[in-house]
Amino acid sequence: MDFSLNEDQRAIQDMARNFTADMITPDAHKWDEDKVWPTDVAKAAGELGFGSIYVSEEGGGCGLSRVESVLIFEQLSQGCPSTAAMISIHNMATWMIDQFGNDDQRARFVGDLVTLDKMASYCLTEPGAGSDAASLKTKAVRDGDDYVLNGSKAFISGGGTSDVYVVMARTSDDGAKGISCFIVEKDTPGLSFGAQEKKLGWHSQPTAAVMFDDCRIPAANLVGAEGQGFKIAMQGLDGGRLNIGACSIGGAQRALDEAVAYTKDRKQFGKSIADFQATQFKLADMATELEAARLLLYAAAQKVSNKTADAASAAAMAKRLATDTGFDVVNASLQLHGGYGYLQDYPIERILRDLRVHQILEGTNEIMRVVISRSLLKD
Repeated sequence: MDFSLNEDQRAIQDMARNFTADMITPDAHKWDEDKVWPTDVAKAAGELGFGSIYVSEEGGGCGLSRVESVLIFEQLSQGCPSTAAMISIHNMATWMIDQFGNDDQRARFVGDLVTLDKMASYCLTEPGAGSDAASLKTKAVRDGDDYVLNGSKAFISGGGTSDVYVVMARTSDDGAKGISCFIVEKDTPGLSFGAQEKKLGWHSQPTAAVMFDDCRIPAANLVGAEGQGFKIAMQGLDGGRLNIGACSIGGAQRALDEAVAYTKDRKQFGKSIADFQATQFKLADMATELEAARLLLYAAAQKVSNKTADAASAAAMAKRLATDTGFDVVNASLQLHGGYGYLQDYPIERILRDLRVHQILEGTNEIMRVVISRSLLKD
């Protein structure tokens, strides 16, 4: 059992760290304030392979493991968790097409996605189907050489701006087994988008409802077979949960680093507040809990890469712990900053707003507990 990164992994980590320092951290506060997606930065990330981290080499991707993926997103999120999370979602959607699609679909879609010249969104959640994802109502009805989609999706990252939408829709009434996976292109007639949502955080990425009104797509855009969609969605989410956990770890590490620097500099009662034992103990606990969550995340990433029997449960454990711990560490950092932590002059309040949603998306942390307990209690 080796807890050290190998030489290649350290090089990948360093590359992501340097990219973040040069391209993300300096302008992240502007993207948050102006609510803009940094297209140029995304394309620059694509040039480094960050748009196709675990897409196969045959599909034009990097073909890396989920361990390398979490290393990258941990670094990117130290600059901007919102931007890192959007790139994570793009990776998940692109991987689904590469992993479960056919040669024609890979040829038509994956090439532009791996470079981040085009963006992909993942469409599962609906207004009435959140945690109970298998109850989704969006329908896809076969009509000759086409499918016709009707319904709507909610809270879609990239809604209205992404070029490709990986959509889960119902092709039969057979519960989860009646869900299929489709590729819908942005300019397809019958596809429309709601207004941009006004959110607490994640301001650098667009979020909107995605609506289908007699939206006709080629039957050739069915990914896999009819009825395979829910399985595809859940396998995609195993990786998505790891990535969003990494985004929490990275954001929290930035907040911890900021807290260490601030408490050394801030003086009260005649000395730096870092000299008070209460501050020292708080920082020690923050660092310890963050490291524990990080190690669990890395272990889960290895299990998902190796497709172990307990991979889904491990990913759920890692996501639950990383996102809860990450938010708690950022909140503690804000407290250590006092009133200054509440100001937009410091990055802590932005990180806090961005990380809060990580406990909700890719499966709420309550659903993570359902996944874990089912694994424990199954026969």
